[in-house]
Amino acid sequence: MQAIILAGGKGTRLRPLTMHTPKPIVPLANQPFLLYQVELLKRAGVKDLILSLSYQPQKIEDRLGDGGDYGVRISYTVEASPLGTAGAYRHAKALINDTTIILNGDILTDVDLSRVIGFHREHNAVATLMLAPVANPANYGLVQTADDCRVLRFLEKPKPDEITCNTINGGIYVLEPHVLDYIPDGEPFMFEYGVFPRLLEKKEAFYGYTWNGYWRDIGTSASYLQANLDVLAGKIRVLDLPERQAGEKFDAKAEIDRLSAVDPSCVIKPGAQIVNSAIGPNCYVEERARIEDSIVRSGSRIGTGASVVKSIIGMGSHIGRSVSITGAVLGDKSVLTDYTHLDH
Repeated sequence: MQAIILAGGKGTRLRPLTMHTPKPIVPLANQPFLLYQVELLKRAGVKDLILSLSYQPQKIEDRLGDGGDYGVRISYTVEASPLGTAGAYRHAKALINDTTIILNGDILTDVDLSRVIGFHREHNAVATLMLAPVANPANYGLVQTADDCRVLRFLEKPKPDEITCNTINGGIYVLEPHVLDYIPDGEPFMFEYGVFPRLLEKKEAFYGYTWNGYWRDIGTSASYLQANLDVLAGKIRVLDLPERQAGEKFDAKAEIDRLSAVDPSCVIKPGAQIVNSAIGPNCYVEERARIEDSIVRSGSRIGTGASVVKSIIGMGSHIGRSVSITGAVLGDKSVLTDYTHLDH
């Protein structure tokens, strides 16, 4: 069993946070996002991984290396130009010799992949989609299945009277190598609009496995922030968060609640309050600053008496004295001068 993580997107919906950091390694509770997917695969006994890259590939490879530090073996393929989800799978054909799990590189879930694999094998499937139920199906493209879980059709953002199910494509597939025959070589091609309709047309053994647990697309800043808060709150448990090391740089008079993840390299000054937030490496939080329901990425400084609420602060940013920020997303190296108010 192999796995391919489609990690080549530019993360345009997540800008400005992805201008200098590829989306697959943006931090989630101070851990690179890709490690959550690597851990899911390890739990299912899948340790032969291929990362399909395109945008800033060297940063991803530098961060994960050959996978040895994480108990897996990682190979890399790099597209000269984006080939789409299915095109990326085809591009890795030389490395594929077995049933393969495909993961979109922006899906956070606690799905038990061993169950998905077992379902795939029990049904002698050529392709199996992980399906996720949603509360507001009118906003999505839906996947309708029969009573035996065979995929019947795809409904692209249906009208209210056309809704017959509430399950969407969850961005995880189990595919037999035979599926490669449906993908042209060297040209952009998508699973959703190219491969899957062909599988239906040819009446292949094409099934959907519904997962009722946690599922989230982290591709927008709002969803990315919520994903961080969900991890901090323990709503999804994939990686164990590092235990807090209250060293000399964490002043005893600072208040850090039990949910927050604060890197031990940070300096937290007296009277600072950190509530339900993730503070990345080498940050400096000055006296009486308050950070709540927020993400502060590495190398940033939060000034005396500043307030950061429901916001994301990019790397190397400087937030001045008595600044008030609510509901904002700041890119890397942002500067807000003293007494600025930024409320979105």
